[in-house]
Amino acid sequence: MGVPQPHQGWDSLGDSQKQVQTMPIYEYRCERCGRLTSQLVLKPAETTLPACRACGSRQTRRVLSAFAYHRSEASRLAEFDPNRSNHPDFYKDSRNVGLWAKKRAQDMGVDLGPSFDETVEKARTGKILDDV
Repeated sequence: MGVPQPHQGWDSLGDSQKQVQTMPIYEYRCERCGRLTSQLVLKPAETTLPACRACGSRQTRRVLSAFAYHRSEASRLAEFDPNRSNHPDFYKDSRNVGLWAKKRAQDMGVDLGPSFDETVEKARTGKILDDV
């Protein structure tokens, strides 16, 4: 696989035929200080690596940028293993509140009904304390 090239296309402003070119932003890790920086690369065909912004070293290498993707509640529930020990930070993500109970109910074939789902949603948003 080669280095991704800038996308060339046409804008979507009516019948305008103005050509647009997007400039890629690449991430580089400095081999000397370990810092990760993003750099706008105007000419990706050039082989010269950019200098580190923190220490000025030219010993940088291009790395794969981090990305995120959305997972549905159903896919998270399908992949959740209630028997596996989770990191203490697991429940700091409010989406994970009630996941254990939902998975256990699903495994046992029990439908806890809409009131359970409402209670879980209140717990996730912190509104459960409003009812106390």
